[in-house]
Amino acid sequence: MLSSKEGFVRLPNEHIIYTSPPRTSLSLKPPSAWQGKENFSISSSSGRLYLTNQRIVYLPSEPNERIQSFTAPLLNLHDSHVSAPWFGPNAWTVLAQPVSGGGIPASLQLVEVKVTFNEGGAFDFHSNFERIKDRLQQAVEQARDSGAASVQAQTGRGVNFTNVHLDELPAYDGPNVTNPGRNQPIDTAVEPLRETANTTSPAPVEPPPGYEEVQQQSVAEELEEQLRRAG
Repeated sequence: MLSSKEGFVRLPNEHIIYTSPPRTSLSLKPPSAWQGKENFSISSSSGRLYLTNQRIVYLPSEPNERIQSFTAPLLNLHDSHVSAPWFGPNAWTVLAQPVSGGGIPASLQLVEVKVTFNEGGAFDFHSNFERIKDRLQQAVEQARDSGAASVQAQTGRGVNFTNVHLDELPAYDGPNVTNPGRNQPIDTAVEPLRETANTTSPAPVEPPPGYEEVQQQSVAEELEEQLRRAG
């Protein structure tokens, strides 16, 4: 399903999320733990990798008899990760479950897909892949729980892709806390308490009651003490 205009024919409700830079290479081979005798290996040194809301599509720059394109549904891809070597470009690796009639030997239940991003973009692709796949899995679970469709988990059939949100979630700014029952912030209500706490009482203008009597008694006692010393 290739197209000379857009590269490949899109599926119903399919949207391209990410397109890799050119010179992105691809290799397909059995997983390292494979113990079978199947001799299978396909590679392309240059091309573009597309991520849509339903699948990944790789189109080589120079198609040949071995590979004209590669595509895999998102829910058929497992254990994806990015490797960043000290030297050389980053690579994205994933295990893919082949679909029937897709050109991969039926004896292979899994195939290792390695995409090397020679011009960068591995981490951007991986983050978008994980985000879209998570949204798609949620849509599959909702369809399965509602019983609205007979969902095949490997392909996502029966899912209405128009209901799968593709945009990023809005950033969380935290709760907008306000004083209950008022339109003013909470700290406005405590402001008078600060003024009360920081206010000092003015000095009394008049002497306290009995001050003059105490003062006169003190003067009389001082005078008697001086007369006693003089005598």
